Amino acid sequence: MSPAGRTSRQPRHGATRRRQPRRPAPGRSLGSADRWLDVLVTLSVVTALVTGLVALAVTLLK
Repeated sequence: MSPAGRTSRQPRHGATRRRQPRRPAPGRSLGSADRWLDVLVTLSVVTALVTGLVALAVTLLK
């Protein structure tokens, strides 16, 4: 049977359909809070990495 002859009742075979991303509920604007948390976490991780590298350098240079 050709692909053009398929009816909508027959299941499709092939690529898996992707899930649609979840949308926040109306009236909830946590986007800015999420952005600030991302910035805070990024700064904390960078600070920890710099501190660790400085401590390692001091230890190795002694």
